[in-house]
Amino acid sequence: MRREIFRYLWPYRIPFTIALLQVLVISACEVLKPWPLKIVIDNVLSGKPIPWVFAASYSKEALLILSCAGLVLIYLLLGGLTVVNNYTTIRIGQRMVNDFRSDLYSHLQRLSLAFHSRRQVGDLLYRITADTYAIQAITMNGVFPVVTAVAFLAMMFLVMVRMDWKLTMLALSICPVLVGIISLMSRHITEAATYFRERESEVYSVVQRAISAIRIIQAFTKEEEEHRKFMRASVQSLDASLRLFTLQTFYSGVVNGVMAIGTALVIYIGAKHVLSGALTVGDIVVFTAYLASLYAPINTLSQTWGVIQSAKVGVQRVFEILDVERDMKDGSALFSERGARGEILLDNVSFQYAEDQPVLKKVSVHIQSGQKVAIVGPTGVGKSTLVSLIPRFYDPKEGRVLIDGVDVREYQIKSLRSQISMVLQPPLVFPITVRENIAYGRPRASDEEVIAAARLARIHDSVMKLPKGYETLVGEQGATLSEGERQRITIARAILRDAPILILDEPTSSVDAETEAAIMEGLNGLMVGRTTFIIAHRLSTVREADKILVLRAGEIVEQGTFQELVHAGGFFASLYRTQFGLVE
Repeated sequence: MRREIFRYLWPYRIPFTIALLQVLVISACEVLKPWPLKIVIDNVLSGKPIPWVFAASYSKEALLILSCAGLVLIYLLLGGLTVVNNYTTIRIGQRMVNDFRSDLYSHLQRLSLAFHSRRQVGDLLYRITADTYAIQAITMNGVFPVVTAVAFLAMMFLVMVRMDWKLTMLALSICPVLVGIISLMSRHITEAATYFRERESEVYSVVQRAISAIRIIQAFTKEEEEHRKFMRASVQSLDASLRLFTLQTFYSGVVNGVMAIGTALVIYIGAKHVLSGALTVGDIVVFTAYLASLYAPINTLSQTWGVIQSAKVGVQRVFEILDVERDMKDGSALFSERGARGEILLDNVSFQYAEDQPVLKKVSVHIQSGQKVAIVGPTGVGKSTLVSLIPRFYDPKEGRVLIDGVDVREYQIKSLRSQISMVLQPPLVFPITVRENIAYGRPRASDEEVIAAARLARIHDSVMKLPKGYETLVGEQGATLSEGERQRITIARAILRDAPILILDEPTSSVDAETEAAIMEGLNGLMVGRTTFIIAHRLSTVREADKILVLRAGEIVEQGTFQELVHAGGFFASLYRTQFGLVE
C-alpha cells in the first residue's frame, strides 16, 4: 500500500519538498523561542555578563528591549510560517484526495453491472466521499508530521545534549515505554476504525435506499419502520464512533501521562543541578522549555500513529475497490467511420447471475442487418438479459455474441456502445435540463436535432408546456415528470443517438394506447435500415416484427413471424390467447 500512496504523492514532490523546508525554518524558530527569556533571567535580572561580544556593551534596559522585541519577532515569524505551511500541506492533501477520488470514480464506472449488482450503493458512496479523505490523513496528517517531528526531535536533541546530556538521556528514557504503548494500542484502534467505517457506510446505504424508494415507503405507510432502521444504523455508527474516540483519547491520555513522568524526573534532577551550581536558573528554564519542545514531536509521533492506523483503514477500503479487476477486458477493435452493419449472431450463449441459477441456456439466433426483432415471454425468462449481452453490460458465461462477424469482446467497449441506442427499463432521467437529458448521448447536437428527436418521441408538446421549455430542470429521479414523460424522453435520447443498432426494452410500457400509436409511428421510421430489438409489450409491436423470439425458462422455444407463430399453435399462440388477446 505504501507504494500506491507514494504514487499519489509523487506529482506533488516539489511543493512537498518546499513544505519540508518550511518546517526546518519553523523548527529553528522553535529552538530560538526560549532564548529571549533566558537572556532576561540570566543577563538582565541576575546581572550575569552576556557571552556575545557584539552585545557586551549593551545596558540592561537595552538587553530587555531587544529580548522582548526578539520574542515578538520570533513568534510573528513562527505564526506566518505556520500559516503558509498549513496552506501548503492542506492544498497538497486536497489535490491527492481529488486524484484518489478521480481514480476510484473512474474505476467504478468501468466495472461491470455484475459487480454493481453485488454492492450496496451507500457503501460505494461512502468510499468515494469519506474514505478517500484518508489518503490526506495518512500523508499530510500522518507521514508529513512524522517527518517534521523527526527533524524537530533531532534538532532539539542536539541542542539539549550540549546543555546537559544526562538530563537529555533521562528525558528520552520514556521512549521505549511509548513504543510499547503504540504496539499494544494500534491493533485495537485499527479494529475500532474498521468497524466505525463499516457502520458509517451502512448509514449511507439505509438513507440511499429509503430516499430512492420514498414513494413506496409512503404508499405503504412504512415511514416509522424505515425510521427505526435508520435510527438503528445511526446508533450503531455513533456507538462505533464513540468507541474509536474513547480508544484514541485513552491512548492520548496514557502517552501524556508517561511524558508527565519524564518531565517530573527532569525537573527534579534539574533543580538539584541548579542547587549544586551546575546549571543556572535561566539554563533550567530554557531546558524545561526545550523539554516541552522535545516531547512535542515525541507526542506527535505517538498521536500520529493512531491517526495513521485509523486512516489506513479508509485507504484500504478504497484500494479494495481499485484492486477489483475489471471482469470485462477491453478489446482493441474499432468500428469503421461508417459504423456497424448490424448483423448479430448469438452463438450457443449461456448466462447466469448466480451460481447454479441459469438465466439463459445455450441460446443461438442469427439476426440479419436491418431486421426488427421482437422478444417475448413471461416475466423473468431473460429477455432484458439477452439484449444486455449485445452492448456488453454482461459477458456470457458460455458462447459468443458477434456483431458483423466479430466477437463483441474484441471491440473497444466505448466503440461498441457508440453503435447502439438503448431505451431501458426503468426510464432514467437526470436532474439536469430536458435538453441535456435528450442530448445525453450526443451533447453537441443542435437544438433543431434535439427538437426533431423530441417530436418523433411525441414529447415536444409536453416539453413546451414546462416553465422554461427545453431548459427546464428535471427533478431528482425525474420527480417533476410523469412516468410516460420520462419514458418518452429516454426514447428521444435513443432517437438522437442515431446508432445503427437499436434496443427498445418495452418502450411504450408507460404510455396510453393513443400515445403508443404516435410513438410507434415515429419509431417505425427510425427503425428503417437499423437492426432493432424490441422487448415486446403490446401486439402492435409484435405484429410488425420481422422475427419474433419466444423465450421460456431461458431458452428460445420458438422463433418466426407473427403469423407463423400463431398458426403453429405453440407457446406463443398460448401467450397470444391469454395475454395479447385481452389487449385486443
